[in-house]
Amino acid sequence: MVNVSIARRYARALLEAAGDSALGIGDQLAALVALIGNNPDIADIAVNPAYSRAQRLGVLEGLIRLLGPTSPTLGNFLRLLVERHRLVLLPDITRVYREMADARAGRVRGTVVSAVELDSGAVKQLEKTLSALLEKQVVLESKVDHTVLGGVSTQVGSVVFDGTLRTQLDDLKRVLQS
Repeated sequence: MVNVSIARRYARALLEAAGDSALGIGDQLAALVALIGNNPDIADIAVNPAYSRAQRLGVLEGLIRLLGPTSPTLGNFLRLLVERHRLVLLPDITRVYREMADARAGRVRGTVVSAVELDSGAVKQLEKTLSALLEKQVVLESKVDHTVLGGVSTQVGSVVFDGTLRTQLDDLKRVLQS
């Protein structure tokens, strides 16, 4: 709980400093977290106290260059995290930052799960329909689950729209049994 509280303070400060470029910084943060998460050696440098600040800063500078053009605000923020030994909190900060930026923009995120990969047009249409229903901009992440027989299941926040074949068959079974 303490880490979430600290992450929230850092995320709020970054969001205020980001201004109009909040969405871009959120995407850059997510890319950086993915890059660190996919490389155990880099993740070790971020959390292991055996490495000096200078070593961490050097690795961070390399990661920033690897990401391509990044916001100067983000670069300064990441350097601050290294200086304060808070780089380990980056995944939590990123998650909280994205939630705050979405709330500020009136946007909600969700996932759509299907048996096969959905084309971008279908996902966009689903986003449009859910946006009208929920009266907020909906951004969906598409996932494939081969255990789904057919149809799609969408979760936006705590609301689940389940249109999978399994659910329809279970509903039919209950109707027939009663």
